[in-house]
Amino acid sequence: MELSSVSPATAPGPGMKVIVTGAAGGIGAALVAALAALGCEVVGIDRPGTTLPDGVAAIPLLEADLADESAAAAAVERAVSLLGGLDCLIGAAASVATVHRAKSFSADTFRRDIESNLLSQFWTAQAAYAALAESNCANLVLFSSTGALDGLPGQVSYGAAKAGVLGLVRTLAAEWADSGIRVNAIVPGLVATPKVLSMSDSTRDRVLQNVAMKRLVGVDEVVASVLFLMSTGAGAITGQSLRVDGGAGINTQGLYR
Repeated sequence: MELSSVSPATAPGPGMKVIVTGAAGGIGAALVAALAALGCEVVGIDRPGTTLPDGVAAIPLLEADLADESAAAAAVERAVSLLGGLDCLIGAAASVATVHRAKSFSADTFRRDIESNLLSQFWTAQAAYAALAESNCANLVLFSSTGALDGLPGQVSYGAAKAGVLGLVRTLAAEWADSGIRVNAIVPGLVATPKVLSMSDSTRDRVLQNVAMKRLVGVDEVVASVLFLMSTGAGAITGQSLRVDGGAGINTQGLYR
């Protein structure tokens, strides 16, 4: 094949109908802003009591507890109605507040974290299926975490839930391919969100010692990776997990050192 015959990737553009969950968070809000700037039609969903930043406040934001099956389905149905269809669902909603050692992790907290980080992704994906199946460019991008692949001491429930997201992605990709729906996962490492930037320098530096590039991932880098998975250039990519982590988990210690 001649290189000149290969079409360049086309980013999401005007008219694409997108739902972003976790839209009020650092990454979610950045995604909403980037998609709106590209001319996409966007509706955000986030937990009750949240608001979008001033720069994207004009985008509709629906409030729902996505861990609740009925509430998630109702929010997606409302979003699809507002958009008049659906081309992409981006599952960026997550809860990362729990930090506790596994040996004494409470059952109630573990269940709650699984519900908010795994079941919420399934309920929204399931609710979006019918509308996505009507699209000619349908795709689903769910957020996992390097904690799913590398382990995350102190956050066993989060790591387990995010590992579940990877299994969810692979299975949905297999089941929904016949409906023309691509399903992929973004696997971010430590991202420079306001929450991470508020950490103490010592904590951040300690965690970055295990990152090959020794730096935080930029929010814009995560957004760009999502846009790639949504693009025509990723048209043959489904059931995959894209790590955006600065080389976290890579063994940087070799025999030559």
